[in-house]
Amino acid sequence: MAQETAQTPSVIRQQLIRNAKVCETLVRQIKAKNPSYVLMIGRGSSDHAGVYAKYLLETELGLPVMASAPSVFGIYHKKVDHKNALVIAISQSGRSPDIVNQVKSAKASGAMCVALVNDEQSPLAQAADSVLPMGAGLEQSVAATKSYLASLSALLQLCAYWNNNQALLNSLQTLPDALDDVLVAPAQLTPERLENTQHCVMLGRGFGYAICREMALKLKEVLAIHCEAFSSAEFMHGPSAMLVNQLDVIDVQVEDESADVHSSQIQTFAQQGGRVVSLSHPKLSLHPRCLPLLVVLRFYVDVERIALAYGRDPDRPQGLKKVTETH
Repeated sequence: MAQETAQTPSVIRQQLIRNAKVCETLVRQIKAKNPSYVLMIGRGSSDHAGVYAKYLLETELGLPVMASAPSVFGIYHKKVDHKNALVIAISQSGRSPDIVNQVKSAKASGAMCVALVNDEQSPLAQAADSVLPMGAGLEQSVAATKSYLASLSALLQLCAYWNNNQALLNSLQTLPDALDDVLVAPAQLTPERLENTQHCVMLGRGFGYAICREMALKLKEVLAIHCEAFSSAEFMHGPSAMLVNQLDVIDVQVEDESADVHSSQIQTFAQQGGRVVSLSHPKLSLHPRCLPLLVVLRFYVDVERIALAYGRDPDRPQGLKKVTETH
C-alpha cells in the first residue's frame, strides 16, 4: 500500500500525457452523442470515484449525473432504458460480472458506454464502446490507492477537454508535483489520535463529501474502525444527535466554494460535543477541483502507517481480497 500510494504522482503524470489524445477523441464522440445525462457504474472505491464525478460533471458541465443500481439488472432482472445516456463504468480490474453485465444492458438500450478501467484487456473494457485508461499499473494491495486517484485525475482531464477549461488543464499539469510534495508533508492523522477510536464519522461538503466516502472505506478496510461518511449538511438532519456521546469527527476540508459553510457547521458540531480532527491540503493555487486529490493522498500515507503501528497488515486486511466479483 505504501509503495503504490507513493507511485501516484508518477502514475498521474504519465496518464495525463497518454490520455490527452484519448480525451480529445472521446469528447468528439460524446458531443456527437449529445447525452442528456450521465450514468455512473461502479462498486467500492470505483463507486466513490463516481460520487466525485457527479460533483465534477454537474458543477463544471451542468449535466445531470446519476448512480446506477446494479442489482436492478443483476438480481431483479429488469432492463432500464438508457438510450440518451453517457455511461461511465469505473473499475480497477474490470472483472466484476454485475458491472460488466450492466454495461452490456445499457449499451443494448442505446447508451454510449465508456470504461474507465485499469486492465484494458478486461471484460469491461471489451464490453464498452470506448476505454479511458487509468494507467495505474499493477496494484497488489487490497486497498485501492493509486487506482482511485488515477480515476479522479482521468475524470478531471476528460471534463477539462469536454468544456475546454484551460485553467483546469493547466492545474492538471502541476498536480503531480503537488502530489509529490504531499507525500513528504507532515502527518495529519496519527496512531495516537485514533488509538481508542472504534466509531467515528467523516464529514465533508460537496467535493469534500465525495472523498469522504472513499476515506471512510479505508478506515473500515485497513484499520477496522467503523466510520461513516456524511455531508456536513446532511449530518445536521438527525445524525448529529450522536454528538452527545462525544463522537469522534474527522473533518475533511477542501478550499473551494463549500469551505466557509462547511467550516461553520464543523464549529457547531464541536460545540455540541464532537471531538474534531481536521484533514486538509496545502494552500496552493491549483484549480479547486484538483485539491481533493491532495487530501486523499496524504490520508492514504497516514492510514498505512497507522496500520503498521497497530500491528495490522495494510496490504491484506482480514477477510478481503483484491478482486471482488459480485453478481
